[in-house]
Amino acid sequence: MGTVSRWLRATSLAFAAVLAAERARAQMPAHPNPNAELDEFIVTHRGDVIQLPNPLKHRLGEMAERPHTFLPIQAFAEADKPSQLFQYYLLDSKSFQPNVFSAVLPGQNDQAQLTAFGCNGGIPTIGSVRVVVEPKPGLPTDPNNVRAFIDLFTDLSCLFVINNESGWYEGWMIHDITVPNAAPPRADGHAQFGMLLDADVKALAKMGMGNNKPGAIFTMDGNAVHFPSAQDHFPDVQTNVVPIQESMGAYNAMQQSDVHSYWEFNYEGTNWIHPLYELPFTGGIPPAFENGDLGKLSSIVPGPGPSGTPNSPIKFGDDPNAPRDPDRFEGTDTSDAQREFRERGIPSGLANEVYLDVYERVVSFEPGVPFPKRLFDAYAAEVARVDSDGDGVISALEGDVDTASDGFADNTRLFLPATAFDRFAVSREINDGILAPRFAPSQRAWVASGVRVPVVPAVPASFGRDGDDR
Repeated sequence: MGTVSRWLRATSLAFAAVLAAERARAQMPAHPNPNAELDEFIVTHRGDVIQLPNPLKHRLGEMAERPHTFLPIQAFAEADKPSQLFQYYLLDSKSFQPNVFSAVLPGQNDQAQLTAFGCNGGIPTIGSVRVVVEPKPGLPTDPNNVRAFIDLFTDLSCLFVINNESGWYEGWMIHDITVPNAAPPRADGHAQFGMLLDADVKALAKMGMGNNKPGAIFTMDGNAVHFPSAQDHFPDVQTNVVPIQESMGAYNAMQQSDVHSYWEFNYEGTNWIHPLYELPFTGGIPPAFENGDLGKLSSIVPGPGPSGTPNSPIKFGDDPNAPRDPDRFEGTDTSDAQREFRERGIPSGLANEVYLDVYERVVSFEPGVPFPKRLFDAYAAEVARVDSDGDGVISALEGDVDTASDGFADNTRLFLPATAFDRFAVSREINDGILAPRFAPSQRAWVASGVRVPVVPAVPASFGRDGDDR
């Protein structure tokens, strides 16, 4: 045995003794990882992990100790200086109503194998999300700046492989809309972007127990914030906040039920939200399912939604003779015609603006018009302010952060920064053609969730250089 091997073995055994009591209190897998102590030591002392906050470092080490196909993702830098961790999420299954994916429910799935949870003797499903900013030359390093280059590293332990129904797990960064201040109206009488009129602010303050004051997280009943809870019961006891859910892409599990994902958060097509007009047809807003509206409307052919004119599937569909790359977002002045024009979603800040119309501009925007008509009208109206060619779609060029629109010099206002996403969830999806989360906005398809933990000041969170350094 070489010197390094002997040192690793001796040190890992010593480290294991320190953690023995803590591990004894945890639920152990039915078939333990024979290299648990060594794997845990290697990960927690790795260059991209060693300077992380202790709760996050412990979670990564805990997942390394479990049986796994791969250790938690190695984070490489994409600049000369290390990536900087400015927030993270610790995920578990404790903060939402148990469902058929995460629990045994008598009469529903008690005679069948669990499809998501229950791996290795039923150890708990846990995970973590590391969010870092890359200090690339010429780009901002403040994560509150929407032009910053941001990476997400997701690791999950104990989720079964999905084999059937074209299913997958999907990550979601969640922003809960807040109550902005009042400001004078635009020339057309509509509230300014990101603001309310004074009459709206006064009306919101009278709702419920008076929660909806400027600066507060908005609640649909005006009462204190009720985030998703294990005590919820669909559909009568649910959260009262209004979430904007941004997709972090599809996941699937490895042989040992571990999941790993890398995602880039930026204005170039990822800091975009599913078309909000799909929400009434996901089955998560009663009585959509009871009325047979599940999947009634999707955005396969993108457009302005029910309150606008539909687009031609021939022009806006997936043309097999000239396939369009949805990642073809960047370009030069001479190549704009080659940039993606069929974007199905809208920038996150524009989604927030739509929700201000629907939920908070109760006096200044279509007072008395019921949901979902109010949603459809708001979506079409706000998209039209940015949509220069009138097709009801925000193309890559129209949604570019440097493009001018609606009287503004650029589109920075159209994007929420990563720091605005205060929660994270992982859902169990099935290919229904809808970009909106399954059963949204309820938590009926969730398998894990967690809250944002800011890291101030940011800490180094990478080691080595990424091969995909563009």
